[in-house]
Amino acid sequence: MTSLSPITQSRHIRQLTINPNHWYVVAKSKEVKTQPFGITLWHQPIVIYRDSAGKIHALEDRCPHRQVKLSHGKVIGDNLECAYHGWRFNSTGECAEVPYLADNQKLPNCQIRRYPVQEKDGFIWLFPGDDTLSEKISHLGLPEWEHLNYIATVAVIHCKAHYSYLIENLMDMYHGHLHQDWQAWANPVLQDIEEDDNRVDAHYQAQSYYKIDKIWSISQLFFPGLRRLHPEPLDVSYVYPHWVSRLGNDFKIYCLLCPVNETETRAYLIHFTSLNAFWRLHKLPVWFRRFVKDSLFGAAQKLLDGLVRQDVQMIEEEQQAYLQNNERKNYELNRSLVSVQRLMRNQQPNA
Repeated sequence: MTSLSPITQSRHIRQLTINPNHWYVVAKSKEVKTQPFGITLWHQPIVIYRDSAGKIHALEDRCPHRQVKLSHGKVIGDNLECAYHGWRFNSTGECAEVPYLADNQKLPNCQIRRYPVQEKDGFIWLFPGDDTLSEKISHLGLPEWEHLNYIATVAVIHCKAHYSYLIENLMDMYHGHLHQDWQAWANPVLQDIEEDDNRVDAHYQAQSYYKIDKIWSISQLFFPGLRRLHPEPLDVSYVYPHWVSRLGNDFKIYCLLCPVNETETRAYLIHFTSLNAFWRLHKLPVWFRRFVKDSLFGAAQKLLDGLVRQDVQMIEEEQQAYLQNNERKNYELNRSLVSVQRLMRNQQPNA
């Protein structure tokens, strides 16, 4: 593994920055429509917009004229127009037009930063680091998003806490005690941990409340009385900077992060329910399978929103406790969290 500098070793885990040389998710595709969409990724205000062909672009959210946000403006053709004076900027961040430019004046030689950005699997992925590395480093991806055998549900996580709290919460399957009726698993036992410079995989043996193997199985998401515990492997992975889990063959969940700053994190939680057990369904026409997939989108919304609401409350209380007294020591028994914190430190830009 990469050795840590003395500065990184001394920095508290709740004060770590992010490694910018990764792809982060900054929005759902459907959030970016005809108007500019402003986000913040680790202290960097960024504006995302679509040009006349619907292609996604990302620029620094700052008009170099008076330093106001370009996300307050609008899209004119392929350019982004500032709301204050109407200056327009092209997708490379160059000033393309000033409406009151005199005949004897030249366009200002001002440039704002352009960010590599991709639209895939229902989300907008942005690379905030070294542009030359963006094509060499691949993003996580969600192969289940378009696959006809998976039903998706999406929840937005917005918590006033450092991203490390969210990752630790997701990797620690013993916290299922919190969720009670929202809980999808029970009785987890950590079996083993694998780790390298880019990921930590924690393998639990657990019991699942759900089994999606009958035509009526999807109703278990709505009626708790139909659920029955049965053994299933539960695998959770911190694939820096995101998280993935799998509960048996029925469920897969992603958490795609957009850390805002040291005390705020935005993320998207995507839950997939598998229909792979229904082999007869796979023989039906594609249009019908697409209809089923689209009709059931959001089937687990109540479950997912309940889990998020409870987790966010705990995560924000952890953050506040740290801010009030950062000398207090946590007593941790889950070995996977030691590995997770080590990965976070190894990913620091100066590590």
